[in-house]
Amino acid sequence: MKAATVIGRAVGLLLLSAAAPSASFADEALQPYQLVRSLQLVQDRIAAGDHAALPMQAKLLEMTDARLRAADAGDFKEPRNFRALLVYGMSGGNPVTVEAAASRAETDPRSLAVAKGIISYLNGRPAEAIETLRPIDPMALPADLGAFLALVKGSLLATDQPAAALALLDDARLLSPGTLVEEAALRRSVGIAAQQGDAARFALASTQYVSNYLHSPYASQFADSFVSGVISLHMAISHDKLADITSMMDPEREKVIYLRIARRAAIDGLTELSSFASARAEQGRDGNGNEDDPRAQLYSSLSTVTSSTIEDVRAKLEKIDRAKLSESDRALLDAAQAVAGEVVARPAVPAVEKHGANAEKSAAGKPAAEIAAAERQEDADLPPVEGAMSEQPAVEGSGAVAKPVDAQALASPSPDAPASIPAAAPPAALAPAPTDAPAVASASAEAAAVQPASTPEPSPGLDPSDATDAAMMQTRRQLNKIDQLLGAAPK
Repeated sequence: MKAATVIGRAVGLLLLSAAAPSASFADEALQPYQLVRSLQLVQDRIAAGDHAALPMQAKLLEMTDARLRAADAGDFKEPRNFRALLVYGMSGGNPVTVEAAASRAETDPRSLAVAKGIISYLNGRPAEAIETLRPIDPMALPADLGAFLALVKGSLLATDQPAAALALLDDARLLSPGTLVEEAALRRSVGIAAQQGDAARFALASTQYVSNYLHSPYASQFADSFVSGVISLHMAISHDKLADITSMMDPEREKVIYLRIARRAAIDGLTELSSFASARAEQGRDGNGNEDDPRAQLYSSLSTVTSSTIEDVRAKLEKIDRAKLSESDRALLDAAQAVAGEVVARPAVPAVEKHGANAEKSAAGKPAAEIAAAERQEDADLPPVEGAMSEQPAVEGSGAVAKPVDAQALASPSPDAPASIPAAAPPAALAPAPTDAPAVASASAEAAAVQPASTPEPSPGLDPSDATDAAMMQTRRQLNKIDQLLGAAPK
Protein backbone atom coordinates (compact mmCIF):
# COMPACT_ATOMS: atom_id res chain seq x y z
CA MET A 1 0.00 0.00 0.00
CA LYS A 2 2.84 2.33 0.87
CA ALA A 3 4.62 1.56 -2.42
CA ALA A 4 1.43 2.32 -4.33
CA THR A 5 1.16 5.66 -2.51
CA VAL A 6 4.71 6.63 -3.45
CA ILE A 7 4.12 5.68 -7.07
CA GLY A 8 0.90 7.67 -6.99
CA ARG A 9 2.84 10.72 -5.84
CA ALA A 10 5.34 10.17 -8.64
CA VAL A 11 2.52 10.01 -11.19
CA GLY A 12 1.04 13.20 -9.77
CA LEU A 13 4.38 14.94 -10.01
CA LEU A 14 4.75 13.85 -13.61
CA LEU A 15 1.37 15.35 -14.48
CA LEU A 16 2.13 18.58 -12.67
CA SER A 17 5.59 18.88 -14.22
CA ALA A 18 4.11 18.30 -17.66
CA ALA A 19 1.64 21.11 -17.07
CA ALA A 20 4.17 23.54 -15.55
CA PRO A 21 6.86 24.85 -17.92
CA SER A 22 9.58 25.15 -15.29
CA ALA A 23 8.94 21.89 -13.42
CA SER A 24 10.15 23.78 -10.32
CA PHE A 25 7.40 22.18 -8.25
CA ALA A 26 9.02 18.77 -8.73
CA ASP A 27 12.40 20.13 -7.71
CA GLU A 28 11.05 21.66 -4.49
CA ALA A 29 8.51 19.01 -3.51
CA LEU A 30 10.78 16.00 -3.15
CA GLN A 31 14.29 15.41 -1.89
CA PRO A 32 16.68 13.50 -4.21
CA TYR A 33 16.30 10.31 -2.19
CA GLN A 34 12.53 10.48 -2.57
CA LEU A 35 12.75 10.89 -6.33
CA VAL A 36 15.24 8.03 -6.62
CA ARG A 37 13.06 5.79 -4.48
CA SER A 38 10.12 6.50 -6.78
CA LEU A 39 12.37 5.66 -9.73
CA GLN A 40 13.29 2.32 -8.16
CA LEU A 41 9.66 1.40 -7.52
CA VAL A 42 8.83 2.10 -11.15
CA GLN A 43 11.80 0.00 -12.29
CA ASP A 44 10.66 -2.87 -10.09
CA ARG A 45 7.28 -2.78 -11.80
CA ILE A 46 9.08 -2.90 -15.14
CA ALA A 47 11.04 -5.98 -14.04
CA ALA A 48 7.75 -7.67 -13.16
CA GLY A 49 6.54 -7.11 -16.73
CA ASP A 50 4.77 -3.75 -16.58
CA HIS A 51 6.11 -2.34 -19.85
CA ALA A 52 3.69 0.59 -19.62
CA ALA A 53 5.91 1.97 -16.84
CA LEU A 54 8.85 2.49 -19.22
CA PRO A 55 7.80 6.06 -20.17
CA MET A 56 7.40 6.88 -16.48
CA GLN A 57 10.95 5.65 -15.88
CA ALA A 58 12.27 8.01 -18.55
CA LYS A 59 10.39 10.94 -17.06
CA LEU A 60 11.56 10.19 -13.52
CA LEU A 61 15.16 9.95 -14.72
CA GLU A 62 14.78 13.38 -16.32
CA MET A 63 13.27 14.91 -13.18
CA THR A 64 15.87 13.33 -10.89
CA ASP A 65 18.69 14.53 -13.10
CA ALA A 66 17.41 18.10 -12.92
CA ARG A 67 17.08 17.88 -9.13
CA LEU A 68 20.58 16.50 -8.62
CA ARG A 69 22.19 19.06 -10.93
CA ALA A 70 20.62 21.77 -8.80
CA ALA A 71 21.62 20.15 -5.49
CA ASP A 72 24.28 21.83 -3.36
CA ALA A 73 26.59 20.66 -0.59
CA GLY A 74 23.83 21.19 1.96
CA ASP A 75 21.57 18.68 0.23
CA PHE A 76 24.23 16.00 0.46
CA LYS A 77 24.69 16.42 4.20
CA GLU A 78 21.67 14.13 4.31
CA PRO A 79 23.28 10.66 3.82
CA ARG A 80 20.21 9.35 2.04
CA ASN A 81 20.57 12.01 -0.64
CA PHE A 82 24.20 11.08 -1.31
CA ARG A 83 23.34 7.38 -1.53
CA ALA A 84 20.49 8.31 -3.83
CA LEU A 85 22.94 10.11 -6.10
CA LEU A 86 24.98 6.92 -6.51
CA VAL A 87 21.92 4.70 -6.96
CA TYR A 88 20.61 7.13 -9.58
CA GLY A 89 23.85 6.76 -11.52
CA MET A 90 23.59 2.96 -11.47
CA SER A 91 19.91 3.09 -12.43
CA GLY A 92 20.52 4.64 -15.84
CA GLY A 93 21.38 8.19 -14.77
CA ASN A 94 23.72 10.67 -16.39
CA PRO A 95 27.39 10.00 -15.39
CA VAL A 96 28.22 13.68 -15.89
CA THR A 97 25.57 14.68 -13.37
CA VAL A 98 26.80 12.08 -10.88
CA GLU A 99 30.42 13.21 -11.15
CA ALA A 100 29.56 16.92 -10.87
CA ALA A 101 27.24 16.43 -7.89
CA ALA A 102 29.70 14.14 -6.08
CA SER A 103 32.43 16.76 -6.40
CA ARG A 104 30.24 19.18 -4.41
CA ALA A 105 29.40 16.70 -1.67
CA GLU A 106 31.03 16.59 1.75
CA THR A 107 30.70 13.12 3.24
CA ASP A 108 32.73 10.32 4.86
CA PRO A 109 35.80 8.82 3.11
CA ARG A 110 34.16 5.44 2.48
CA SER A 111 31.20 7.02 0.71
CA LEU A 112 33.56 9.14 -1.39
CA ALA A 113 35.54 5.99 -2.32
CA VAL A 114 32.33 4.28 -3.39
CA ALA A 115 31.45 7.34 -5.47
CA LYS A 116 34.87 7.33 -7.13
CA GLY A 117 34.57 3.64 -8.07
CA ILE A 118 31.07 4.02 -9.41
CA ILE A 119 32.04 7.05 -11.50
CA SER A 120 34.93 5.04 -12.99
CA TYR A 121 32.48 2.23 -13.77
CA LEU A 122 29.97 4.58 -15.40
CA ASN A 123 32.71 6.20 -17.49
CA GLY A 124 33.97 2.88 -18.87
CA ARG A 125 37.12 2.44 -16.77
CA PRO A 126 36.58 -1.07 -15.33
CA ALA A 127 40.13 -1.70 -14.11
CA GLU A 128 40.12 1.54 -12.14
CA ALA A 129 36.66 0.78 -10.78
CA ILE A 130 37.68 -2.72 -9.62
CA GLU A 131 40.74 -1.41 -7.84
CA THR A 132 38.78 1.32 -6.05
CA LEU A 133 35.84 -0.88 -5.04
CA ARG A 134 37.81 -4.03 -4.13
CA PRO A 135 38.09 -3.37 -0.35
CA ILE A 136 34.47 -2.24 0.04
CA ASP A 137 32.03 -4.90 1.26
CA PRO A 138 28.53 -4.32 -0.15
CA MET A 139 27.01 -6.18 2.79
CA ALA A 140 28.44 -3.54 5.15
CA LEU A 141 26.59 -0.73 3.37
CA PRO A 142 22.93 0.27 3.68
CA ALA A 143 20.85 -2.18 1.65
CA ASP A 144 19.71 0.36 -0.96
CA LEU A 145 23.31 1.12 -1.98
CA GLY A 146 24.84 -2.26 -1.11
CA ALA A 147 22.57 -4.13 -3.53
CA PHE A 148 23.64 -1.99 -6.47
CA LEU A 149 27.30 -2.08 -5.46
CA ALA A 150 27.22 -5.89 -5.25
CA LEU A 151 25.70 -5.99 -8.73
CA VAL A 152 28.39 -3.67 -10.11
CA LYS A 153 31.27 -5.57 -8.51
CA GLY A 154 29.83 -8.88 -9.67
CA SER A 155 29.62 -7.58 -13.21
CA LEU A 156 33.17 -6.24 -13.14
CA LEU A 157 34.61 -9.54 -11.86
CA ALA A 158 32.56 -11.80 -14.15
CA THR A 159 35.39 -12.48 -16.61
CA ASP A 160 38.46 -12.77 -14.39
CA GLN A 161 36.91 -14.05 -11.14
CA PRO A 162 33.61 -15.74 -12.04
CA ALA A 163 33.26 -17.58 -8.73
CA ALA A 164 33.61 -14.32 -6.77
CA ALA A 165 31.23 -12.65 -9.21
CA LEU A 166 28.54 -15.26 -8.58
CA ALA A 167 28.87 -14.76 -4.81
CA LEU A 168 28.47 -10.99 -5.22
CA LEU A 169 25.42 -11.45 -7.43
CA ASP A 170 23.92 -13.62 -4.70
CA ASP A 171 24.55 -10.77 -2.24
CA ALA A 172 22.76 -8.37 -4.58
CA ARG A 173 19.72 -10.65 -4.68
CA LEU A 174 19.76 -11.08 -0.92
CA LEU A 175 19.83 -7.31 -0.35
CA SER A 176 17.16 -6.48 -2.92
CA PRO A 177 14.74 -9.38 -3.58
CA GLY A 178 11.92 -8.94 -6.06
CA THR A 179 13.50 -5.92 -7.74
CA LEU A 180 15.16 -5.01 -11.00
CA VAL A 181 18.47 -5.54 -9.20
CA GLU A 182 17.58 -9.18 -8.57
CA GLU A 183 16.39 -9.55 -12.16
CA ALA A 184 19.75 -8.29 -13.45
CA ALA A 185 21.71 -10.43 -10.97
CA LEU A 186 19.87 -13.60 -12.02
CA ARG A 187 20.23 -12.75 -15.69
CA ARG A 188 24.00 -12.42 -15.32
CA SER A 189 24.31 -15.49 -13.12
CA VAL A 190 22.94 -17.60 -15.97
CA GLY A 191 25.74 -16.53 -18.32
CA ILE A 192 28.52 -16.82 -15.74
CA ALA A 193 27.37 -20.29 -14.63
CA ALA A 194 27.48 -21.45 -18.25
CA GLN A 195 30.98 -20.00 -18.60
CA GLN A 196 32.04 -21.90 -15.47
CA GLY A 197 30.52 -25.15 -16.70
CA ASP A 198 28.33 -25.23 -13.60
CA ALA A 199 25.23 -26.95 -14.94
CA ALA A 200 23.45 -27.10 -11.58
CA ARG A 201 23.86 -23.38 -10.96
CA PHE A 202 22.86 -22.62 -14.55
CA ALA A 203 19.67 -24.66 -14.24
CA LEU A 204 18.77 -23.13 -10.85
CA ALA A 205 19.31 -19.53 -11.98
CA SER A 206 17.39 -20.17 -15.20
CA THR A 207 14.49 -21.69 -13.28
CA GLN A 208 14.36 -18.75 -10.88
CA TYR A 209 14.49 -16.24 -13.72
CA VAL A 210 11.73 -17.89 -15.72
CA SER A 211 9.58 -18.17 -12.59
CA ASN A 212 9.82 -14.49 -11.69
CA TYR A 213 11.06 -12.30 -14.53
CA LEU A 214 10.17 -13.89 -17.86
CA HIS A 215 8.06 -10.83 -18.78
CA SER A 216 10.82 -8.34 -18.02
CA PRO A 217 11.66 -6.13 -21.03
CA TYR A 218 15.23 -7.38 -20.62
CA ALA A 219 14.25 -11.06 -20.89
CA SER A 220 15.65 -11.23 -24.43
CA GLN A 221 19.13 -11.02 -22.90
CA PHE A 222 18.28 -13.94 -20.62
CA ALA A 223 17.09 -15.88 -23.67
CA ASP A 224 20.45 -15.29 -25.36
CA SER A 225 22.37 -16.56 -22.32
CA PHE A 226 20.00 -19.50 -21.83
CA VAL A 227 20.26 -20.77 -25.41
CA SER A 228 24.04 -20.38 -25.39
CA GLY A 229 24.30 -22.15 -22.03
CA VAL A 230 22.16 -25.08 -23.17
CA ILE A 231 24.49 -25.55 -26.14
CA SER A 232 27.72 -25.32 -24.13
CA LEU A 233 26.40 -27.52 -21.29
CA HIS A 234 24.56 -30.03 -23.48
CA MET A 235 26.47 -32.96 -21.97
CA ALA A 236 25.53 -31.97 -18.41
CA ILE A 237 21.90 -30.82 -18.75
CA SER A 238 19.36 -33.56 -19.38
CA HIS A 239 16.50 -33.10 -21.80
CA ASP A 240 14.10 -33.62 -18.91
CA LYS A 241 15.62 -30.72 -16.97
CA LEU A 242 15.46 -28.54 -20.08
CA ALA A 243 11.81 -29.45 -20.53
CA ASP A 244 11.09 -28.62 -16.87
CA ILE A 245 12.48 -25.11 -17.29
CA THR A 246 10.75 -24.35 -20.57
CA SER A 247 7.42 -25.73 -19.32
CA MET A 248 7.13 -22.61 -17.13
CA MET A 249 7.14 -20.41 -20.24
CA ASP A 250 4.08 -19.53 -22.27
CA PRO A 251 3.71 -21.69 -25.44
CA GLU A 252 4.99 -19.04 -27.87
CA ARG A 253 8.14 -18.27 -25.88
CA GLU A 254 8.77 -21.98 -25.40
CA LYS A 255 8.54 -22.56 -29.16
CA VAL A 256 10.94 -19.71 -29.91
CA ILE A 257 13.46 -21.00 -27.37
CA TYR A 258 13.34 -24.52 -28.81
CA LEU A 259 13.68 -23.22 -32.36
CA ARG A 260 16.77 -21.26 -31.39
CA ILE A 261 18.27 -24.24 -29.57
CA ALA A 262 17.53 -26.53 -32.53
CA ARG A 263 19.21 -24.14 -34.95
CA ARG A 264 22.33 -23.65 -32.83
CA ALA A 265 22.59 -27.37 -32.11
CA ALA A 266 22.31 -28.22 -35.81
CA ILE A 267 25.03 -25.71 -36.68
CA ASP A 268 27.31 -27.11 -33.95
CA GLY A 269 26.65 -30.71 -35.01
CA LEU A 270 24.78 -31.69 -31.83
CA THR A 271 22.40 -34.07 -33.58
CA GLU A 272 20.64 -35.45 -30.51
CA LEU A 273 19.96 -32.04 -28.99
CA SER A 274 18.88 -30.60 -32.33
CA SER A 275 16.45 -33.49 -32.88
CA PHE A 276 15.00 -33.10 -29.37
CA ALA A 277 14.59 -29.32 -29.60
CA SER A 278 13.08 -29.34 -33.07
CA ALA A 279 10.67 -32.11 -32.05
CA ARG A 280 9.57 -30.08 -29.02
CA ALA A 281 9.12 -27.00 -31.21
CA GLU A 282 6.94 -29.01 -33.61
CA GLN A 283 5.03 -30.71 -30.82
CA GLY A 284 3.78 -27.50 -29.23
CA ARG A 285 1.60 -27.55 -26.13
CA ASP A 286 -2.01 -28.28 -25.26
CA GLY A 287 -2.61 -29.94 -28.60
CA ASN A 288 -1.54 -26.86 -30.55
CA GLY A 289 1.28 -28.27 -32.63
CA ASN A 290 3.65 -26.35 -34.86
CA GLU A 291 4.09 -28.98 -37.57
CA ASP A 292 3.46 -26.35 -40.23
CA ASP A 293 6.18 -24.02 -38.97
CA PRO A 294 8.81 -24.12 -41.75
CA ARG A 295 11.62 -23.35 -39.30
CA ALA A 296 10.81 -26.39 -37.17
CA GLN A 297 10.68 -28.54 -40.30
CA LEU A 298 14.00 -27.20 -41.52
CA TYR A 299 15.90 -27.56 -38.25
CA SER A 300 14.64 -31.09 -37.66
CA SER A 301 15.77 -32.01 -41.17
CA LEU A 302 19.27 -30.60 -40.65
CA SER A 303 19.97 -33.14 -37.91
CA THR A 304 19.08 -36.11 -40.15
CA VAL A 305 20.23 -34.92 -43.57
CA THR A 306 22.80 -37.71 -43.88
CA SER A 307 20.79 -40.44 -42.16
CA SER A 308 19.40 -43.67 -43.57
CA THR A 309 16.02 -41.99 -44.04
CA ILE A 310 17.46 -39.53 -46.52
CA GLU A 311 14.61 -39.95 -49.00
CA ASP A 312 12.09 -38.97 -46.32
CA VAL A 313 14.25 -36.00 -45.42
CA ARG A 314 14.47 -34.90 -49.05
CA ALA A 315 10.70 -35.09 -49.36
CA LYS A 316 10.28 -33.05 -46.18
CA LEU A 317 12.73 -30.40 -47.42
CA GLU A 318 10.87 -30.12 -50.72
CA LYS A 319 7.62 -29.33 -48.90
CA ILE A 320 9.06 -26.42 -46.90
CA ASP A 321 7.64 -23.04 -47.93
CA ARG A 322 10.73 -20.97 -48.76
CA ALA A 323 8.71 -17.76 -48.71
CA LYS A 324 8.17 -18.13 -44.96
CA LEU A 325 11.87 -18.44 -44.17
CA SER A 326 14.37 -15.67 -43.53
CA GLU A 327 17.20 -15.17 -46.00
CA SER A 328 19.68 -16.95 -43.71
CA ASP A 329 17.38 -19.93 -43.26
CA ARG A 330 16.83 -20.13 -47.01
CA ALA A 331 20.61 -20.53 -47.31
CA LEU A 332 20.44 -23.40 -44.81
CA LEU A 333 17.61 -24.98 -46.80
CA ASP A 334 19.64 -24.75 -50.01
CA ALA A 335 22.64 -26.33 -48.30
CA ALA A 336 20.58 -29.15 -46.84
CA GLN A 337 18.96 -29.93 -50.19
CA ALA A 338 22.33 -29.88 -51.94
CA VAL A 339 23.88 -32.35 -49.53
CA ALA A 340 20.81 -34.57 -49.48
CA GLY A 341 21.03 -34.76 -53.25
CA GLU A 342 24.74 -35.60 -53.14
CA VAL A 343 24.21 -38.36 -50.58
CA VAL A 344 21.87 -40.29 -52.88
CA ALA A 345 23.63 -39.43 -56.16
CA ARG A 346 25.47 -42.23 -57.95
CA PRO A 347 29.23 -41.68 -57.74
CA ALA A 348 31.00 -40.86 -60.96
CA VAL A 349 33.23 -43.86 -61.69
CA PRO A 350 36.05 -43.40 -64.24
CA ALA A 351 35.46 -45.57 -67.29
CA VAL A 352 37.93 -48.43 -67.41
CA GLU A 353 38.21 -50.53 -70.50
CA LYS A 354 37.34 -54.12 -69.89
CA HIS A 355 40.81 -55.30 -70.85
CA GLY A 356 42.63 -51.98 -70.48
CA ALA A 357 45.26 -52.77 -67.89
CA ASN A 358 47.14 -49.63 -68.87
CA ALA A 359 44.05 -47.48 -68.17
CA GLU A 360 43.65 -49.03 -64.74
CA LYS A 361 47.28 -48.44 -64.01
CA SER A 362 46.95 -44.84 -65.12
CA ALA A 363 44.01 -44.22 -62.75
CA ALA A 364 45.84 -45.84 -59.86
CA GLY A 365 48.95 -43.88 -60.53
CA LYS A 366 47.30 -40.43 -60.76
CA PRO A 367 49.42 -37.98 -58.78
CA ALA A 368 47.98 -36.94 -55.42
CA ALA A 369 48.49 -33.30 -56.43
CA GLU A 370 45.95 -33.68 -59.26
CA ILE A 371 43.40 -35.23 -56.89
CA ALA A 372 43.88 -32.43 -54.36
CA ALA A 373 43.56 -29.84 -57.12
CA ALA A 374 40.25 -31.36 -58.21
CA GLU A 375 38.99 -31.27 -54.63
CA ARG A 376 40.00 -27.62 -54.28
CA GLN A 377 38.15 -26.79 -57.48
CA GLU A 378 34.99 -28.44 -56.13
CA ASP A 379 35.28 -26.46 -52.90
CA ALA A 380 35.82 -23.27 -54.91
CA ASP A 381 32.44 -23.87 -56.53
CA LEU A 382 30.75 -23.49 -53.13
CA PRO A 383 29.06 -20.06 -53.04
CA PRO A 384 29.67 -17.90 -49.97
CA VAL A 385 26.74 -16.95 -47.77
CA GLU A 386 26.29 -13.29 -48.45
CA GLY A 387 26.24 -11.03 -45.40
CA ALA A 388 27.16 -13.86 -43.02
CA MET A 389 29.95 -14.40 -40.57
CA SER A 390 31.08 -17.76 -39.27
CA GLU A 391 29.98 -18.55 -35.74
CA GLN A 392 33.04 -20.71 -35.26
CA PRO A 393 36.64 -20.34 -36.42
CA ALA A 394 37.75 -22.70 -39.16
CA VAL A 395 40.33 -25.22 -38.00
CA GLU A 396 43.49 -24.97 -40.01
CA GLY A 397 43.99 -27.92 -42.25
CA SER A 398 40.46 -29.21 -41.82
CA GLY A 399 37.23 -28.77 -43.67
CA ALA A 400 35.25 -29.04 -40.46
CA VAL A 401 34.30 -26.08 -38.33
CA ALA A 402 35.51 -26.00 -34.73
CA LYS A 403 32.95 -25.90 -31.94
CA PRO A 404 32.95 -22.78 -29.78
CA VAL A 405 35.48 -22.88 -26.98
CA ASP A 406 34.26 -19.79 -25.17
CA ALA A 407 31.14 -20.81 -23.24
CA GLN A 408 30.65 -17.22 -22.15
CA ALA A 409 29.83 -16.03 -25.65
CA LEU A 410 26.16 -15.25 -25.81
CA ALA A 411 23.91 -16.15 -28.71
CA SER A 412 22.49 -13.30 -30.67
CA PRO A 413 18.74 -13.15 -31.11
CA SER A 414 17.85 -15.06 -34.21
CA PRO A 415 16.81 -12.66 -36.97
CA ASP A 416 13.99 -14.99 -37.86
CA ALA A 417 12.70 -15.53 -34.35
CA PRO A 418 9.40 -13.86 -33.46
CA ALA A 419 9.80 -10.80 -31.29
CA SER A 420 7.84 -12.42 -28.47
CA ILE A 421 10.60 -11.62 -25.97
CA PRO A 422 10.99 -7.83 -26.27
CA ALA A 423 14.44 -6.34 -26.18
CA ALA A 424 15.32 -3.24 -24.21
CA ALA A 425 18.56 -1.59 -23.18
CA PRO A 426 18.78 -1.88 -19.38
CA PRO A 427 19.97 0.97 -17.17
CA ALA A 428 23.69 1.31 -16.44
CA ALA A 429 24.37 -1.18 -13.63
CA LEU A 430 21.53 -3.38 -14.82
CA ALA A 431 23.10 -3.74 -18.26
CA PRO A 432 26.23 -5.82 -18.92
CA ALA A 433 29.32 -4.17 -17.49
CA PRO A 434 31.67 -2.20 -19.77
CA THR A 435 33.91 -5.26 -19.99
CA ASP A 436 30.97 -7.25 -21.35
CA ALA A 437 30.11 -4.64 -23.96
CA PRO A 438 30.72 -6.86 -27.00
CA ALA A 439 28.00 -9.23 -25.78
CA VAL A 440 25.33 -6.58 -25.05
CA ALA A 441 22.23 -7.06 -27.20
CA SER A 442 24.58 -8.78 -29.70
CA ALA A 443 24.70 -5.96 -32.23
CA SER A 444 27.85 -7.33 -33.87
CA ALA A 445 29.33 -6.82 -37.32
CA GLU A 446 27.81 -9.89 -38.93
CA ALA A 447 28.34 -8.64 -42.47
CA ALA A 448 31.92 -9.86 -42.71
CA ALA A 449 32.86 -12.08 -45.62
CA VAL A 450 32.95 -15.83 -45.08
CA GLN A 451 36.35 -17.43 -45.40
CA PRO A 452 36.21 -20.70 -47.30
CA ALA A 453 36.92 -23.80 -45.27
CA SER A 454 40.25 -25.46 -45.80
CA THR A 455 40.30 -28.40 -48.16
CA PRO A 456 40.44 -31.67 -46.21
CA GLU A 457 43.28 -34.03 -46.80
CA PRO A 458 42.33 -37.34 -48.42
CA SER A 459 41.09 -39.69 -45.71
CA PRO A 460 43.74 -42.21 -44.62
CA GLY A 461 43.19 -45.71 -45.86
CA LEU A 462 41.06 -44.64 -48.85
CA ASP A 463 42.29 -45.19 -52.38
CA PRO A 464 41.02 -42.48 -54.79
CA SER A 465 41.33 -44.90 -57.67
CA ASP A 466 38.87 -47.33 -56.08
CA ALA A 467 35.24 -46.62 -57.05
CA THR A 468 33.85 -47.27 -53.55
CA ASP A 469 36.57 -45.27 -51.81
CA ALA A 470 36.12 -42.45 -54.29
CA ALA A 471 32.39 -42.32 -53.51
CA MET A 472 33.11 -42.16 -49.77
CA MET A 473 35.60 -39.36 -50.26
CA GLN A 474 33.08 -37.45 -52.37
CA THR A 475 30.39 -37.77 -49.69
CA ARG A 476 32.78 -36.54 -47.00
CA ARG A 477 33.65 -33.51 -49.12
CA GLN A 478 29.95 -32.71 -49.44
CA LEU A 479 29.48 -33.00 -45.67
CA ASN A 480 32.37 -30.59 -45.20
CA LYS A 481 30.61 -28.17 -47.53
CA ILE A 482 27.39 -28.19 -45.54
CA ASP A 483 29.44 -27.73 -42.36
CA GLN A 484 30.87 -24.60 -43.95
CA LEU A 485 27.47 -23.27 -44.94
CA LEU A 486 25.90 -24.09 -41.59
CA GLY A 487 28.77 -22.52 -39.67
CA ALA A 488 28.61 -19.41 -41.82
CA ALA A 489 24.89 -18.86 -41.41
CA PRO A 490 23.94 -15.85 -39.27
CA LYS A 491 22.74 -16.69 -35.78
